[in-house]
Amino acid sequence: MTDWRLLDDTLTTWYDAPSHSAGAALVERLPAGTEADLRANGLRLRTGNEESAREISAAARDLGLTADPSVLQQVHLAFESSDPAPVASFWRAALGYENAPNGLRDPLRRDPAVSVRQLADSRPLRNRIHVDVVRPSDAVDAVRAEAAQEPYGAWGVALADPEGNEVDLVPGDELSPDAADWWTNFAAMVFYRTASSAQSARLASAVAKLADEASTPLQIDLRPAGVMIDGSKDQWEDDAPTGGPAFVELARRIQDVAYDLGLTPDARPLRFVQLGIDAVDADALSTFWRTLLGYQPDPRAQVSDIYDPRRLNPVLFFQQLDPHDERTKQRNRIHLQLVVPQDQVQARIGTALAAGGRVLDQTSERCLLSDPEGNEVDIR
Repeated sequence: MTDWRLLDDTLTTWYDAPSHSAGAALVERLPAGTEADLRANGLRLRTGNEESAREISAAARDLGLTADPSVLQQVHLAFESSDPAPVASFWRAALGYENAPNGLRDPLRRDPAVSVRQLADSRPLRNRIHVDVVRPSDAVDAVRAEAAQEPYGAWGVALADPEGNEVDLVPGDELSPDAADWWTNFAAMVFYRTASSAQSARLASAVAKLADEASTPLQIDLRPAGVMIDGSKDQWEDDAPTGGPAFVELARRIQDVAYDLGLTPDARPLRFVQLGIDAVDADALSTFWRTLLGYQPDPRAQVSDIYDPRRLNPVLFFQQLDPHDERTKQRNRIHLQLVVPQDQVQARIGTALAAGGRVLDQTSERCLLSDPEGNEVDIR
């Protein structure tokens, strides 16, 4: 079982692969029930039992794929609240999540899980960490109606939970009349429900081939309910290397493959989540979080985004904060949780300290650190 690690109570691994199609060759041999996140540079696999893990490892060896479990990580969100129930209810609706034993989770386990815990002290000021969520416009309309509050803020899309934690809840739009199944929720994406793991694998293999032919990296995520295909943030836009009409043509061809398999789209699971951090020194904080998470900077000059090179965890971005803002003196009510394999915990703590972090609290199972400006991350 050297290929696998226990992450979020699930056997998980990552295999490097040179292309979508090379990873799809393993997808075609996965036992039923395996969750797969197929990328241009490899694939993450999650399974519920050791027998399936051994079977997958044997198939990967046959295909010449190499596991690298050291790169595994999950970024989650934690809220501290004086009254957790209504706060959790708000975020369940805003994100379209479901209840889970330890909080809230994306039913497809793609986006960050959320926990809401009791707050011991008063922190009345706005957080320096906030959440952006993009969903199809009808889902956004339903959340706004349920929240019974008018959106506010610079873009007219902000909502607040009962304790003032904010979300920019942005309505997505359709990609193009030529690819009507697809939505642009910052990322262009589509979800097709499938009747079996074999049908999911056939769709994934066909999409992998089209993505390689178009030299366009895609996120192809297989779940028991179906397949999510995601172009990543902004990569469908005209100024992206393979965006504009070329991306629309790829989306149309993927749509045709899905129709040939008898599949229809379901927009309800579509969602994009990113995390914003207000920073006095945005460059320093970007460096800290890139170093800790192994992220890469977005090359575009006009954005401050950093992103997971395997596109498995949320985008982070940074916004300028006045150094005299009172919020710099208050702990956030929101912090990040970073879940890594047990054998990587000490290395990640060392990485955080070398990048300017500070240990706030440590036990045998977790280490709470802050970045150079006091934003917290709980490494577990």
